[in-house]
Amino acid sequence: MIIRPVDRNDYEAWRPLWDRYNAFYGRAGETALPENITRQTWARFLDDREPVDALVAELDGKIVGLAHTVIHRSTTRLADVCYLQDLFTAPEARGQGVARALIDAAKRVAAAAGCNRLYWQTHQTNQTARALYDKVAEHQGFIVYGSDVPA
Repeated sequence: MIIRPVDRNDYEAWRPLWDRYNAFYGRAGETALPENITRQTWARFLDDREPVDALVAELDGKIVGLAHTVIHRSTTRLADVCYLQDLFTAPEARGQGVARALIDAAKRVAAAAGCNRLYWQTHQTNQTARALYDKVAEHQGFIVYGSDVPA
């Protein structure tokens, strides 16, 4: 398995994983992300001025997983922190250590950026992911709320 940053040539292989990840969270069909959001997200991965990065996992030359990170300031730490915003493994590659390898790589990205914390969230019903997350991190009991802000 190879874990590496995305490059411009990965779009066609990354996109189906991105779409499947979004579908898992109910963003498909009528509720799919607008195309301009996906295009802007991809562009941010390739822009060194952006605090957003993408990693992919390759097995046998095929991209089978993705991880997207965002480096940002914190009000409770002097160092920046790293948010693992998206993590997805293709169903056919699950059980082969892809997600764990992507998390480990995200930790290295965080450390290289001077961060002293990597964190992420998942839906409470995502039992498969939570089984791994309980092994590699500490659930700290927080409940996440969100509210769209009118433009």
